[in-house]
Amino acid sequence: MARAKCCGTTTAATAESEPVRLSDVIIFTHPACLAHDPGPEHPERPQRLEAVLAGLREVHGDLDWREAPLAKLGDLRRVHSESLLREVLESDFDGYRMLDPDTVMGPGSRAAALRAAGAAVAAVDAVMLGMEGKNGSTTAFCAVRPPGHHATRDTAMGFCLLNNIAVAAAHACDSHGLERMAIVDFDVHHGNGTQAIFCNDPRVAYFSTHESGLYPNSGLPQERGVGNVFNSLLPPGSGGFRFRNVWADVLLPELDAFRPQLLLISAGFDAHMRDPLADLMLETEDFAWLTRELRAVARRHAFGRVVSLLEGGYDLEALRECSVAHVNELR
Repeated sequence: MARAKCCGTTTAATAESEPVRLSDVIIFTHPACLAHDPGPEHPERPQRLEAVLAGLREVHGDLDWREAPLAKLGDLRRVHSESLLREVLESDFDGYRMLDPDTVMGPGSRAAALRAAGAAVAAVDAVMLGMEGKNGSTTAFCAVRPPGHHATRDTAMGFCLLNNIAVAAAHACDSHGLERMAIVDFDVHHGNGTQAIFCNDPRVAYFSTHESGLYPNSGLPQERGVGNVFNSLLPPGSGGFRFRNVWADVLLPELDAFRPQLLLISAGFDAHMRDPLADLMLETEDFAWLTRELRAVARRHAFGRVVSLLEGGYDLEALRECSVAHVNELR
């Protein structure tokens, strides 16, 4: 579909022999992300983020809470075309505007999209500066919406307006000189937009498990990019045993071999057994297990640096539980 080029020379060595201190997670969010309203009965509703924030504040209220800034146009232009940016950021309309049958904008959507992408950029800066002693954190979680991993360079789709995690990855390359960055996507739907943006850029490796036969019907194992794309399909009905084995036997060894200098996570929790939009059978502890494994990889190679962004998850109780467990493992 498209790609974004990352540039700059690396400023970070591997962390395999470096001690990494534990630290609290920085939480980036903004009230504007609650104002994105795709309309009545839409599954990507404001209550999703309300559930996440309520759970995090109840269990992890002592974390470093920060306001997500507005994304800058220069950050967005690294991964998105001018035509998409005009469609999302400059179009005037009243009421609701359908970009496709699933993707709808309301009056608050523009600000929400800018805050969600801005959170991703700020989170990268925060964890990178953390290693320089300017704050105490090497991990961050962006509790934002709309999600982003389906948005391609030119097209908003699948509830996604801007590709937040792609914006973060390109910013990390250009502004922090990283040469090996990994994006891990465990949302039940394949992150077609993220894969397409980076499929020809060997600096960014993409790792994904997702349900077979599900929207957007992409992400086959033979889709390899330039050797930087790793997809594994999970048949409908797959549970935690198969999920963990695929990661432990196939994807985590490839991730470890890549030695990422920064780990980005598309944290979608719609593979949970209670989610209404898919047919996998994962439980909360399965997401916690994978987060622990990813944290270990980050400690070995990336000084513990992890930035996670909320993607899908449409059962409110499951979403709340999984977000809390995920953030707990990032501490």
